[in-house]
Formats: sequence, structure tokens, C-alpha cells
Amino acid sequence: MKILVITEQRDATWNKVSFETLVAAQQIAAQAGGKLVAAVMGKGVAALASELAAKKVDEVLLVEHDLLEKYTADGYTHALKQVIAQTQPDLVLLPHTYQVRDFAPKLAAALGKGMVGDCIGCRYESGKLVFVRQMFQGKTAADVTFQGAAPWFATFQAGAFRADQLQDSTTKAPVNSVTVDLKPENIRTVPLELFREAKQAVDLTQAPIIVAIGRGIKEQKNLPLVENLAKVLGGEIAASRPICDEGWLPMDRQIGSSGQTVAPKLYIALGISGAIQHVVGMKGSRTVVAVNKDANAPIFEVADYGIVGDLFEVVPALAEELEKAKSA
Repeated sequence: MKILVITEQRDATWNKVSFETLVAAQQIAAQAGGKLVAAVMGKGVAALASELAAKKVDEVLLVEHDLLEKYTADGYTHALKQVIAQTQPDLVLLPHTYQVRDFAPKLAAALGKGMVGDCIGCRYESGKLVFVRQMFQGKTAADVTFQGAAPWFATFQAGAFRADQLQDSTTKAPVNSVTVDLKPENIRTVPLELFREAKQAVDLTQAPIIVAIGRGIKEQKNLPLVENLAKVLGGEIAASRPICDEGWLPMDRQIGSSGQTVAPKLYIALGISGAIQHVVGMKGSRTVVAVNKDANAPIFEVADYGIVGDLFEVVPALAEELEKAKSA
């Protein structure tokens, strides 16, 4: 089996979900056997290709073109059709990012192939790949297999695999340039400034530390308490849906099935009960710390460390101890 991983970068900076997808590909390759190829697209991204070559892959494809400097669905689709035609992979894997959601269905449809999106797992069983994806807001999971001839397309949800499990190689893989024929008339859109709803908008999927709040915060005037803890930790503040619905924090700070899916190194849940709609957005976090007055709150089922107590007592004490540790 030949596996092609399409990585994602913007302005020569990785989207870390790319490495999570590479971990998935390495695990599939170990189970099913075959060749693992990673591709990086853009302009002036040779350094990124060299970085990929140090990972446990068999080959790195460098796809550079002036018209790929800025992302467009037409440009990526047109270029990747040629890359796939030249490399003939059996399986094409991509990170389930906003960008991939924009062009991947178009790419699969252009090739007359199906796509399984937002997967949380994959296994090789009885000579067949079985992908796992959530349904009904994470209440159940479905096993999905492909019918028809390769190539098959699949995307992996952020947090489904841990980027720190990515295997390096003792020897660098070869980096091969792939030439694509791309003309301005192939692209029907003009890339403008990257859209942000507000200046404080943030991509929480890239945050290593997140402090999230729920109904337990009680009132908007109590937010500075939590913001101070996030500042001390050097993390980002986030929330469950009710907080964002009230307008206490912008919607781009919402974690859950109708918000962002994150997998930080540390996730602190303050006054969050742990409804399934929230948990599906953060359960891939490496370490989860929960603070809740209710000892039976569902959030404790996914927490690595739990504190049964009043967040208005716990948070100031925690921030104070962290400040002491920083100044020691």
C-alpha cells in the first residue's frame, strides 16, 4: 500500500495537525505495510520539506509553484490532481482543518472518488482499512470502509492522534520536486487578507495550554479571575457553549461539537460539567485538569487530575502558587 499525506502550512509555518496525520499514516503503514510519502505545497517551502525528510517517511514531495504561495481551492485541487496522477497512491490522508474541508471534497469528487472526513481512528482488519468517525455529536462512532478502486481519501480530526508520537528517522528521506502545470486561468478566486472576525480571534487548535470555563463562572464579571490564570500559564482562554451563547466570550473561543476541536498539552476545565458536546471537542488533550464543585460531574471521567472544590477558591490559590514558582 502506498500512502500519501498532504501536509498543511501557511506562510512557512506548520499546522500542527499535519504531524498528527503523519502519526496516523505511520501507524497504518506499520499495520498494512507499504510506502509512506509526505507532500508539502506552497512557495519557498524547501526548508519545510527538509524537516519532513527527518521523519519516518520513505519520500518527501516538494510541490512548489508561484500560484501556490497563497491558498486557493482551485489551485490546490488542480495541483494535487497532478501529484496524485504522478505518484499513484492507494490512500490519501489529510488533516481535518478548515482549509482541507474547503478543497478535499472537491479534489475527491474531481477524481470520482469518495472521502471519509473527520475520522478519529483507523485500523487494518482482514486485509481492509477501517476508519472510525463520530456521529450524532459524538454520541456514537461508526466503522467506515471504502468501496471501489483506489485512491481513497480520508481526513483526521484534530486530537485524534498525538503529534508527540511522530517517529523520526536516523537517515533523511529523499526530497523530490514535483512539477505541476498551473496557470492563472485555472484559479477563479483571488486570495485576500486572512479573515478574522475580531482582532482577538485565535486558532485554539494551535494552543499548547487552554484554560476553559463553563457555567460555574456564574457571571461575566468573574472572567478576569480565569484570564489571570491563563496569563500566568501562558495559555489561551476558552469556554463551553453556554458562555459563548451569552456573549461573555466570542464564538471563536468555543470548544465542542459546534465549536473548535482541540488537543493541547494541558487543558484546564473550570466549572464545566462535561456534557458530551463539550467533551468531543477536548478529549484528545494530553493532560486534563478539572475543577468542579460536583464530585459526580461527567468531566471527571475524562480528567487526569480532578479537584472537587469551588473554582473561586481554587483558581486564585493556583495562580498564586504558579506566580511564586515563576519568581523562585
